[in-house]
Order: sequence, then C-alpha cells, then structure tokens
Amino acid sequence: MSFILGLTGSIGMGKSTTAKMFRDLGVPVWDADAAVHKLYDKDGAAVEPVGRLVPDAVVEGAIDRGKLREAIATDQTLLGQLETVVHPLVAEDRRRFLEDNAAAPLIVLDIPLLFETGGDASCDATLVVSTTAEEQRRRVLARGTSEETLDELLSRQMPDAEKRARATYVIETDTLDGTRADVAHLVSQLTEGTR
Repeated sequence: MSFILGLTGSIGMGKSTTAKMFRDLGVPVWDADAAVHKLYDKDGAAVEPVGRLVPDAVVEGAIDRGKLREAIATDQTLLGQLETVVHPLVAEDRRRFLEDNAAAPLIVLDIPLLFETGGDASCDATLVVSTTAEEQRRRVLARGTSEETLDELLSRQMPDAEKRARATYVIETDTLDGTRADVAHLVSQLTEGTR
C-alpha cells in the first residue's frame, strides 16, 4: 500500500522544483496541472465537453486556455460548469496514475489547490513548500508576471500561513541544496521499513 503525500504551495514557492526533486529520487509524482493540460490538448478527453460549453475556446482540436480564461471572466456561472466537466476527468487520470504506481512505497500528488479543493482528504499526509513573501514576489515577478496578475492570483489562493498551519510537513525552499536535503530526508522518513 503506497503512502500518498499531497504536495502544494502558493505560486512562486518552489512547488515544481520540489516535485522534480521527488522525481529525481524515484518517487512517482502525479501533476494536476499536467493532467489538465493533457485533457485540454488536441484529442484530449476534455476538448469535446468543454467545447460544448465554450465553442470559441476550441482551436485546432485543442482548448485555447486564453480564450477559456476570457470566457470565464465574462460569465460568472461558467467556472462551476467547467469544474463539473473537468474535475471527474482529472480524478480519473489521478486514479489511473495511482493504480499504475501501486507498487511504489511513496506517491506524491502535486496539486496547486490541494486544500482549497479538499484534495488533502485523499492523502495520508500533506507537504507545503514555502518561502518568505518577499522571495515569493521576487520569483514570480522575475518570470515576467505583473504585480496586478500576481495579486489577483494570490487573492484566489489560501494564504501561505493557513496552508502551513494545515500541513503535516513544511519545507522551506530558500535554497536548492537545503530543499533537496529536506526532500531526501522526508522520502527516507516516509519509506523507512518499506524497502
């Protein structure tokens, strides 16, 4: 029976980098964002049902995320309708991943909105990656994101302090070496006795 660890963290906190560190140690990592991208790609399972809701969002057989965001911005009811269509498809992708990796002692579920969506309920433990608010802002703005966009994104996410309080584990992502050491220690701790 695999130990399921839910990994989350606000934008710019180092979640993707940390997920890669788990992968580098041989831990299977399911990525919720990648699953949605796959569903929206050409011939993806979400293209046809989402296309029924937002026909303009289908471009060359795939969902154009920019057009989808525009549609959501103009229709307050649309997000809920999309979630009704997309969430079961994402859940099915996750179920298949867990099934395919059932022999692994540890599986990480990388879910940006883990607590916000109640995804933590299906995990044995949760890990929040975090850094200072100043470093978070520096990282996100360095990617070319505007201050306004960052503030809008942060307003839709649970505050970092609340995530940290709810998490089973917290890893500070201030330095790559420190994060890598903490990830290795956690993997060792969670898989002890299973090898």
